[in-house]
Amino acid sequence: QVQLVGSGGRLVQAGDSLRLSCTASGRTFSDYAMGWFRQAPGKERRFVAHISWGGISTYYADSVKGRFTIFRYNAKNTVYLQMNTLKPEDTAVYYCAASETPTTQALAYDYWGQGTQVTVSS
Repeated sequence: QVQLVGSGGRLVQAGDSLRLSCTASGRTFSDYAMGWFRQAPGKERRFVAHISWGGISTYYADSVKGRFTIFRYNAKNTVYLQMNTLKPEDTAVYYCAASETPTTQALAYDYWGQGTQVTVSS
């Protein structure tokens, strides 16, 4: 079992930056690829970014490419999502998740954090 606790979400203004964190406990953190997803009100949960076990490889949704950066510190069992130039359409609950392989498919992730709310005002 892996327990994930996400944090860092809050109300910000358009153009601001925000960093989300997700700390893992339980099994070996570096055994898992990590992903971030988000879910806006009334919409499906959507892929945002993923990162490989050692952090060398990353991949982003087109909607966040160039603005968001995913990175991890395995020594701290933590994955981060640095979000810059935030837009109102980035408003959502953000979830971190752990998977055996890096993928954009939510169904492939075995463990999920509880979600953290990000609200971007215009």
